[in-house]
Amino acid sequence: MIILLYGEDTFRSKKKLQEIIEHYREVHKSGLNLKFFSGEDLSYHDFRSEFQQFSMFQEKKLLVLKNVFSNKEFKDSFLENGKKFIDQKDIIIFYEEGEITPKDSLLKFLTDNAKTQEFKMLGGEKLRNWAQKEFDERGSHIHPEAIYQLVSFVGNNLWQLSNEIEKLSAFKKNRTIEHKDIDLETDIFKTIEAMALRNKREAISLIHSHLEKGDNPLYLLSMIGFQFRNLLVAKKTGRLGGHPYFARKTASMAKGFSLQELKKIYYKIFTATVYSISNFHPNDLENCG
Repeated sequence: MIILLYGEDTFRSKKKLQEIIEHYREVHKSGLNLKFFSGEDLSYHDFRSEFQQFSMFQEKKLLVLKNVFSNKEFKDSFLENGKKFIDQKDIIIFYEEGEITPKDSLLKFLTDNAKTQEFKMLGGEKLRNWAQKEFDERGSHIHPEAIYQLVSFVGNNLWQLSNEIEKLSAFKKNRTIEHKDIDLETDIFKTIEAMALRNKREAISLIHSHLEKGDNPLYLLSMIGFQFRNLLVAKKTGRLGGHPYFARKTASMAKGFSLQELKKIYYKIFTATVYSISNFHPNDLENCG
């Protein structure tokens, strides 16, 4: 059996891959026949040798081939011999991060002979439904307006969105998440902007304002960390997902810092967050948000 998982939405594709691997491990306890290969370094000879190797425990094999579509030598050799792998009991998973051109010869072969699943970026109602499901799985309640606001702010990067859902669920335990909780993120954005403009007085004033309103300090710290992580990503890559307005503003703010400054600040925030969590009693959650 051959399976292809691919697409821009690496959050869902990776989750699907992990589900397959976990199911395999439940059935095949030894784990000796689960193998991972990197596309950049993989030679067809090594792959074929592993596939043909005798299984000591008579177990079905699971071979995961990650990002092999850029490996021309492997692709050409596999396509020459691909028919041999179609009806085998062992499982081959092609896992590709990102889009694949429709004209790709290996994609055409796998489309005709394998189980394929493409993970496109979610948007609109599908994205909101996905976010709602994530909150439901955590036993969290969120107002519909807050869902709209959260998705509008974060965008369709499910790695970031999942992180935000995790934080909101933790800090609003047993309490409904409302639009004001999402507004807090926008306010933190203004605080970071003041920092980027070297307006220390305004930044401190904004943070004091949050504390005076009763906003949880640990949550504030995690929000600041989230925004500085975005600045770091924007500085390194020159682009960022999410709402276009916030993406442009983040890219603009990143210009106010050097890469080394952002790394240093983010490390300090990360260290402070870890220290705060280690000294955070679960009962304190009742007072959050």
